[in-house]
Amino acid sequence: MPDALQRTLEDLGWNAFFAEQITAEDPALRPARVVAEHRGAYRVVGERPEEWAVLPGRLRRAAAGATELPAVGDWLLVQPPASAGGQTLAQRVLDRRSAFTRRAAGQDAAQVVAANVDVVFVVSSLNRDLSPRRVERYLTLAWNSGAAPAVVLTKADLCADVAARRAEMEAIALDLPVHVVSSYSGVGLDGLRAELGPGRTGVLLGSSGVGKSTLVNALAGRELQEVRATLEDDRGVHTTTARQLLFLDGGGMLIDTPGMREVGLVGEQDGLDRAFGDVAAVVAACRFGDCRHEHDPDCAVTAALADGSLPADRWESYVKLQRELAFQATREDPDTARAARAGWKHVHRDLRQASRHRRR
Repeated sequence: MPDALQRTLEDLGWNAFFAEQITAEDPALRPARVVAEHRGAYRVVGERPEEWAVLPGRLRRAAAGATELPAVGDWLLVQPPASAGGQTLAQRVLDRRSAFTRRAAGQDAAQVVAANVDVVFVVSSLNRDLSPRRVERYLTLAWNSGAAPAVVLTKADLCADVAARRAEMEAIALDLPVHVVSSYSGVGLDGLRAELGPGRTGVLLGSSGVGKSTLVNALAGRELQEVRATLEDDRGVHTTTARQLLFLDGGGMLIDTPGMREVGLVGEQDGLDRAFGDVAAVVAACRFGDCRHEHDPDCAVTAALADGSLPADRWESYVKLQRELAFQATREDPDTARAARAGWKHVHRDLRQASRHRRR
């Protein structure tokens, strides 16, 4: 990556989508990308070296919620200081090409984790952290972000049966890339580098201890992030404490994120159907569009569950995430909420009956 004085806007991911948003009213403003955020101030970089910018109070008050405030990866139009020692002001947040958004644990408000990324790397390590259900949740959010998802399985050098674990992940990733890597031996790193060409941005998402920061250093070929060993019981140790955009020598960029213990869903049903394309195809094959997947005639779901072509845990995961998305959507619409509750009574009765049947 060129040094700060040689970096062009295109090196930072600038393209026609953002350029078309500049109007004749913005002649004194210049584009800059957010690389870090700290207590309401934003570290930005454009054709000038990195600097801090602040958001005027009027823009902060005008934001309808946290998702409208700048996030790491956003493009801003900033106004240079009027005099020496003055502040750089962020006057506009440009529309995003993509945004990975989640609902933080214990909070109602949505939160933008990374903006304007090209690829979302869902990272899980090949040890006790490996959880198909967690990966399904991340992939649902990744599809809703507008970026291309991919699965990254780290610590391949510590896994006794890599092929079996990879096959398990490929079964839920469907046609998405599944990268098996070792940050220590270098296995699989070239595949990730190929996804991060000049001007492209990726984001690493996963729980603590999966090796995100170690992976960043391996891809960069130098220590950009502090790394600490995981605990003896395999629980992760928080290393990354804030989101930040980092530059790789090959021209690509990575947004490293703190480990997420819980990831609440936000977004549309479309992301869920893309993450569960196999399940959505079975649902679409039901005879009736309002099929409750219980005792309805010609129900493709109950037939697939019975013959094993649709794994019960995969179906239950789909139903759980669908219900969570529906709940978030209906919090602002009481009429929809009442209708949803009536429908979900039938779905949960079906799941309880299926669970009792499996235990016999």
